[in-house]
Amino acid sequence: MKILHTSDWHIGSTLYGRKRYDESERFLQWLVETIKNQSIEALLVAGDIFDTSTPSNTAQELYYRFLNEVSRTTCRHVIVTGGNHDSPSFLDAPKALLKAFNVYVVGSAAEREEDEVYVLKDADNNPEVIVCAVPFLRDRDVRQSSEGESYRDKENRLVEGIISHYQKVYDEACSQRNNSGESLPIIGIGHLFIAGSSIYKRSGEASGERDLYVGNLGQVSADRLPPFDYFALGHLHIPQKVAGSETIRYSGSPMAMNFDEIHQQKSVVIVDIHDQNVDIQTVPVPAFRHFEQIKGDWDSIEASLKRLKEKSFAGWVEVIYEGQEVIGNLRERVYKLVENSTIEVLKIQNAMLFNAVMKQYEKEVELQDLNPADVFDQCLIDHGIPDDQKIVLKGLFSEVCRQISEADNQTE
Repeated sequence: MKILHTSDWHIGSTLYGRKRYDESERFLQWLVETIKNQSIEALLVAGDIFDTSTPSNTAQELYYRFLNEVSRTTCRHVIVTGGNHDSPSFLDAPKALLKAFNVYVVGSAAEREEDEVYVLKDADNNPEVIVCAVPFLRDRDVRQSSEGESYRDKENRLVEGIISHYQKVYDEACSQRNNSGESLPIIGIGHLFIAGSSIYKRSGEASGERDLYVGNLGQVSADRLPPFDYFALGHLHIPQKVAGSETIRYSGSPMAMNFDEIHQQKSVVIVDIHDQNVDIQTVPVPAFRHFEQIKGDWDSIEASLKRLKEKSFAGWVEVIYEGQEVIGNLRERVYKLVENSTIEVLKIQNAMLFNAVMKQYEKEVELQDLNPADVFDQCLIDHGIPDDQKIVLKGLFSEVCRQISEADNQTE
């Protein structure tokens, strides 16, 4: 069976306030054509279909239109699992209807293991592959809180709960395989952070990935998860093999989610699996928008913007001023340079002033320049909190933020 693995579409995402529906639409059109050209038989989407738990009408339209178009291709099966950005209830709402079109949705952890196991059949209706479709596992899905437990106890219980869940689903798949009498390969789908995976960072922030589990909370070692014949992962935006294994992979996001990702080659993974033989191919995803990130002193920034203007560059630009000279009218200078051009400057950051703020409070920083973790980290530094206490406090802060996020999802 020829399978395409993708994840982290983040339909409805924005970049510095700019909507990106056009990029998502072009990607999904490209994906349909790739499915046709590659004669894909099954599509696995490993979470974060949408960027928020309350996707707009436009985001929903793109999603359902795509599923409709895929149903007219060689692709006989589509499996969609929920990610941390997705609303479990929203994804699950149309699952009964979508199942009639061989689109299987697992938005939230199922009460029964068999509800996360799917047997995919070939064109002659013979079982060919078993898929363990595990969505993003929230704390409440796998762990019962105990009074007086420490942060480290919570983390350990969470990790053990995640491992136990995957093992139970895998055991159910093995049971179904044994009952079939066939040597069927078992594929896993997961939306989680496996320890040792690469996270592209900028200023201490996980690039493009706002999930709180990307810290220490919820990290799982690859060797403690079941031995899937192929493990299709989502959650991290960098395409990568995990623990040096060809068969444990993050497909990565198909679009650069911020300027730190613009030089990454985005891709999807095609898995050709027969019996226990697995052939893997990555297919580059074209960039559907032009990006440039310009750094340096004023002379360097000026020269770079002039070159882009001369080339009739049409795209989005981020400017990061790193010079020593204090420039109070940096924004005005930049906008003056790109007048009457197709250059859109989305962000101008004065790194010198930013650093001065964080160290000396000499200037104010716009709130949009910081995320909650940045603010909390700086508070710990300013109050002289010892390093060993920082680890615990950061974990507790992540726990509080995650519970707030989950509470928001439950009130939809």
